[in-house]
Amino acid sequence: MKKRGRPVPAIVLTAEEQQSLENWARRPKTAQALAGRARMVLACAQGLSNGEVAVKTDVTRQTVGRWRRRFAAKRLDGLLDEPRPGAPRTITDADVERVIAQTLESKPKDATHWSTRSMAKHAGLSQTAINRIWRAFALKPHRVETFKLSTDPLFIEKVRDIVGLYLNPPDKALVLCVDEKSQIQALDRTQPVLPMRPGQAERRTYDYTRHGTTTLFAALDTKAGKVIGEFHQRHRAIEFRKFLNTIDAAVPVDLDVHMVMDNYSTHKTPAIRRWLVQHPRFHVHYTPTGTSWINQVERWFAALTEKQIRRGVHRSVNELKNAIRQYLSITNTNPKPFVWTKTADQILETIARFCKRTSNSGH
Repeated sequence: MKKRGRPVPAIVLTAEEQQSLENWARRPKTAQALAGRARMVLACAQGLSNGEVAVKTDVTRQTVGRWRRRFAAKRLDGLLDEPRPGAPRTITDADVERVIAQTLESKPKDATHWSTRSMAKHAGLSQTAINRIWRAFALKPHRVETFKLSTDPLFIEKVRDIVGLYLNPPDKALVLCVDEKSQIQALDRTQPVLPMRPGQAERRTYDYTRHGTTTLFAALDTKAGKVIGEFHQRHRAIEFRKFLNTIDAAVPVDLDVHMVMDNYSTHKTPAIRRWLVQHPRFHVHYTPTGTSWINQVERWFAALTEKQIRRGVHRSVNELKNAIRQYLSITNTNPKPFVWTKTADQILETIARFCKRTSNSGH
């Protein structure tokens, strides 16, 4: 008696098809659906029935039959997912190009930059469509960043000098990034702070009470990550000289000291110059004007502000100093030096490209 039912197409593979299917079935990054289909077809090519393949691959017999027929009709392409039906596209490439051009080359009449709502109204599209287009092309009209190009005539030489210290520090020497964070305010809110609780952020009054200021002098050891810190009420040359004495006492006498610091007038007074002459193991490396980013202690100041000062509540200058001293102690107990990775050539190439962009901006 003959078996009834739909005839089962035989699967005979070429060498290339065999290799492709085995690769799909074995590769860990292949989509699991495609890997399963490849294993079904390979089992079918061994002469197994749909029922036997279904048991072997843990799927239904109907599933095996469908992919057997798809492979027999379209070969390897038959195992790929077909395009799914959906609503026809309503936003054309011309619409996308028009939105991008208007975003980059024009401004609304009543504002300095486009918003999703104003652009949607101007372009005749939905706000969601504008948002998708901007996100796809990384356009953020609401954001602005600042920059400053140094005009120091010795900019290249100073960059090479300081970056050379970071990447290849001299033997038997300590590289310190030195600066002062002046006018740190001890601020207290006019009413008690309401602490954070589930479903509600911390709340505080927008106004505050000032309780005085202090200045923190700091020297960051670029290799060890430790910081020498000292407070003074003012930041004149006399206070800076006292801080240099503190550094001199803290650094072993058998080490030279290379100090990276900015061109602030306090750092160049006759009294400071005389002190440096009297302490020949100290070598000063001035940063180019307008390039505070090259002084690593500025990054440490930023971390101090973010973690301790900005949201701190300090009812007196002494309370502020104690909070900063605690942060200094934690930093020096578990120091984590910043890792400088850019060479001087890489920095100068980046700045050169930026200069070309600004010179061609039309402003």
